[in-house]
Amino acid sequence: MAAVSAQVTRTTSSLRQALAPPLGALHLSSGSRRPAPARATLRPPSRRGAGGGAATCTALRPGSAATSSSSGTTLASGSGSGSSPPSAGFTLLLRSTATGRTALVRGRMGANPSLHAGGGSPGSGATSLRRSQRMVALSAAAPAAPEAPTEEELGVSVDFDNESDPTCTVMQLFGRNDTEVLAQVTNVLTAVGVSVSSANINTGEGEGPVRDVFRVTDGEGKKLAPDTWPLLKQQLLSALGTSTRSSKPSIFGMAAEKDTSSTLGGLTSSGDPDALEAAAAEMAAAAASLVSIERAMLSLSTDSGDRAALAAKQAERSEAASLLERRLSAIEALLTARRQVAVAAVETIEPSLPDFMQPPPTVRTSGPAAGNGYEIILQGFNWESCKEPWYKKLASQAAEIAEAGFTAIWFPPSSDAVSPQGYLPRDLYDFNSKFGSEPELRDAIAVFHEQGIKVVADIVINHRCAHYQGDDGKWNKFGGRLAWDKTAICANNPAFGGAGAYKGNEDYPAAPNIDHSQERVRKDIVEWMRYLRNSIGFDGWRFDYVKGYEGRWIGEYVNATVPEMAFGEYWDTCSYTDGVLNYNQDAHRQRTVDWCDATGGTAAAFDFTTKGILQEAVSRREYWRLIDGQGRPPGMLGLWPSRAVTFLENHDTGSTLNHWPFPWKHLPEAYCYLLTHCGTPCVFYDHFYFDEGLRKHILELLRIRKKYGIHAKSEVNVRKAYGELYAAVIEKKVAMKIGPADWSPTTDKVDVGQKGWKLVHSGFQFAVWEAVFK
Repeated sequence: MAAVSAQVTRTTSSLRQALAPPLGALHLSSGSRRPAPARATLRPPSRRGAGGGAATCTALRPGSAATSSSSGTTLASGSGSGSSPPSAGFTLLLRSTATGRTALVRGRMGANPSLHAGGGSPGSGATSLRRSQRMVALSAAAPAAPEAPTEEELGVSVDFDNESDPTCTVMQLFGRNDTEVLAQVTNVLTAVGVSVSSANINTGEGEGPVRDVFRVTDGEGKKLAPDTWPLLKQQLLSALGTSTRSSKPSIFGMAAEKDTSSTLGGLTSSGDPDALEAAAAEMAAAAASLVSIERAMLSLSTDSGDRAALAAKQAERSEAASLLERRLSAIEALLTARRQVAVAAVETIEPSLPDFMQPPPTVRTSGPAAGNGYEIILQGFNWESCKEPWYKKLASQAAEIAEAGFTAIWFPPSSDAVSPQGYLPRDLYDFNSKFGSEPELRDAIAVFHEQGIKVVADIVINHRCAHYQGDDGKWNKFGGRLAWDKTAICANNPAFGGAGAYKGNEDYPAAPNIDHSQERVRKDIVEWMRYLRNSIGFDGWRFDYVKGYEGRWIGEYVNATVPEMAFGEYWDTCSYTDGVLNYNQDAHRQRTVDWCDATGGTAAAFDFTTKGILQEAVSRREYWRLIDGQGRPPGMLGLWPSRAVTFLENHDTGSTLNHWPFPWKHLPEAYCYLLTHCGTPCVFYDHFYFDEGLRKHILELLRIRKKYGIHAKSEVNVRKAYGELYAAVIEKKVAMKIGPADWSPTTDKVDVGQKGWKLVHSGFQFAVWEAVFK
């Protein structure tokens, strides 16, 4: 196993190195050559030129053939007998009928790889059985399938026929001339265990329509049952309408200009060999697709130099590279999971060190941070809340918010501001805002205190808008009790004539950036925050845009004002490669940890790492992302859970701004993750009040969290994390799973000393159990 893992790791590393330049030739080499399994279903996208040519790919073995005609290209696996040895290889021949160029891709899989197509499995009936089970599992998970676009929206029709061929189901795709269709269709068929006996691609002239005819069977070599057609059609349409790129945030309305690349690291937990088998098949198919596109690019570059055509091919290459990056991440995750099993076995027999010999903690902390560890926060507003008397509305909802189990509520910015939402503050001591008057603010806070709920103020002190223009004609003269001038503005803020110190942190261009290095400025801010605490009645702080000034100043403000909670918005961009979210986000979460450490541990931070990873996992069915290489949660939860404020959405990422929205249909399972795991969860107002079904799920999950005492530092034991499943046991009391795959603590034989497990709540792609001890 170790040798195989090392070989695949070397192979994936080589593939990544080859992604940057166009590939001259690509080999998935296993070191030794063995006969390839019969009829492997690896097909790259067709390359259709003006004359209706095509780029083809077929798996080679003695007796296989690929034939072409003027009307199209036929990929036939041929017939023959023989079985594959225990560790079989595959060889892919890529041939462009437009240029005559060919390329080989070789690789190696375990016994009975799922690359097999047509005529049953060589060597064993086990693979056919697994494929049949895979189709059954797919049918069972039908509600979980991504929402597919319609045929009209895609300009593609999909038809099935069991009459015209005596041995196969004939599947026809008719519609747009798109070079990616063949690869996308093949990936879906491979994933669900459908075998392709042959494929005929008929293209029109230029950008004319295309008709792709596939003759397919199930894993046992039989025709597809008609009752499986609708689901397969849905999966195909979903794939044809989906990009392989990851969603990315537009921070403060501005998209990130540059992707940050990092090396993909280890991950995941699955003991299921089928998962590795499927991942290997998908990786090989993606590699073949990329090779086909790059061969076409080389041909265009050599023969015609058509810049428009090359640009189009470059777009295709980017998409194909993204898909390959995604497949590489998945297989690395599965391999790391197997290594983790061995590591865990060794760790169980190591003697523990006595307390006096333990190494000192890496971070020494003080201050309130996320509170007492049992806090549950409700963000009490969205981007549109400024359009109605919001303080009055919140006061009217205080009793039901307390009954739901929330212990704290985060209020919007309370000071006078240029923007109605409050994030461009002007007079900090003027508490009459678009959300209501100062008396209404005080009354609302008092009502929440009567319900035993802490009220958190939104502290916006990175920047401040001026009241007047200075002598230089720039807006840098402040009014009110804090009558600063341009000397309080950072020097590298030329638009506002700043004359303070140079700012080394991120700039906020919309308003004058305040120079926190000045003692007089910090003294004024502390005095204002004490007024918020002691007079207005706020209990804690949420610091806005903390990347704009040093964490040590936050530590000073927290220590001087003694709040019950303090946390910051350290919104940093995750790392991506070829548009795909990298598996390893260790550097991203470490930057958030470093910021908390810079505050002296006095402040917690929103866990943007967990949001990004969880969002990708549920929307892409890549649940292998939800565990890091050490078996821990992959976000800030895995490093410093007591300082992690977990969330799915806020007024920036969702609401009407939608800078980085979480897919709505996956919110129930995502809240199952958040509300059963460590960290301090923060629920978005819209999720609690705008969808009654989602509200019911949140209420039940809050009840479970409270009943079993799940807290910020609760123990999380990840049981499974692979393609369509994540499962964990928390505090040896609660078990949960998310994803379309089946799982239960009973079938997984989870033993925490209980007499049994009882299902206490479930919904779309999630379930929660409690351990029964009596």
